[in-house]
Amino acid sequence: MEHIVIIGNGIAGVTLARHIRKKSESKITIVSNENEFFFSRTALMYVFMGHMKFEHTQPYENDFWKKNKIELTLGQVIQVVPSAKEIILANDKKISYDKLVLATGSKPNKFGWPGEELKGVTGLYHKKDLESLEKWSVNANRAVIVGGGLIGIELAEMLRSRDIQVTLLVREKSFWAGVLPFDESQMINRHIVEHNIDLRLETNLVEILSDESGNAKGVVTDKGEIILCDIVGLTAGVSPNIDFLKNSGIELGKGIKVDRFLETNIKDIYAIGDCAEQRVAIGERTVVEAVWYTGRMMGETLSQTLSGIPTAYNPGNWFNSAKFLDIEYQTYGWVLAKPKEYEAQFYWEHQQGKKAIRISFDKSNRTFLGINTFGIRMRHEFFDKVLTEKKTVEYVIENLLKANFDPEFFTSHHKEIQKQFYKQFDSFKTA
Repeated sequence: MEHIVIIGNGIAGVTLARHIRKKSESKITIVSNENEFFFSRTALMYVFMGHMKFEHTQPYENDFWKKNKIELTLGQVIQVVPSAKEIILANDKKISYDKLVLATGSKPNKFGWPGEELKGVTGLYHKKDLESLEKWSVNANRAVIVGGGLIGIELAEMLRSRDIQVTLLVREKSFWAGVLPFDESQMINRHIVEHNIDLRLETNLVEILSDESGNAKGVVTDKGEIILCDIVGLTAGVSPNIDFLKNSGIELGKGIKVDRFLETNIKDIYAIGDCAEQRVAIGERTVVEAVWYTGRMMGETLSQTLSGIPTAYNPGNWFNSAKFLDIEYQTYGWVLAKPKEYEAQFYWEHQQGKKAIRISFDKSNRTFLGINTFGIRMRHEFFDKVLTEKKTVEYVIENLLKANFDPEFFTSHHKEIQKQFYKQFDSFKTA
């Protein structure tokens, strides 16, 4: 019987195991050094804020492994030996495989800051991070968060929910400026400040200061300022968790390099999820995508190949969603912070400054390229269809009501958006 070993107990690895089991009786072993049961990382903030219990983040019952005939081994893999087709764990245990899948996910970026290993310093990625925050927040008065991205704003919201003062250090001129166009980034800046978060733009961390017991007591910024605090959140992005593979012969770049069938340069070894790096970028997508749904899609795709039906990974049209405090964000297709030469963009913002839409389209043929929405929910199915069918921007503008997820919520805005679009692009008016 073929033995498939999966390193990693996240969305990619568990999805793969579950779908293989639907198709075959292969022996499946998952190796994990974190939690015994699969859980949703994106729900950690809601556990901290009291909206749910940790067990609610587990989509499967505790008998999932037994029910699906999947063996779970808890331990840290320290070496992969392709020549022997085996992996070695930290306790010297060896596990042989016929097919090996690397689904090791990401790790928070650290840049060698002095003091980054002190007590009171954490990311927001693992269950142990949540447990540490629970312990440290009891007596905390102030926190400093380093990083102007999605995890940083989540951590800020979590800590503010317990009345802990928060300072957010962002190295860019505006929040998430590498992704969001200027107007939307400015809107989120204002929203952050309105939530009593001390936003410091164009400010970098230099050092984390220690007290006599090895606890973080403050930070030093590149402005020469000392900010006293009890918690330091390091949320300056993530990178693939691949250090243990450096002498394995598996080709590495930013992540583990794979082809469109998610196979590495070594036969029978594959990589999926946050740790995988496409050798050739798929459309406008980055070669490494640390996104929940792409991990799930890779798991589903590879299950076909490992069940005897070779299937190329095809993630389709780009989409993503997030939440900036009270403002929900969705993106479909491509809306770049700095438009390319062939692109035009339309921007509408509600007068109250809490809702906005930006639409990108091709100037030459008016093909719709993408949309960002803030505070307005749209239907994924609608935009997936118009992107696939290469509909025009006029078609999208005229059918915004069909795209709307909640008519009652949105009806009062679509006419205003249409009016402003045709005012800005006067030549687009239809007869």
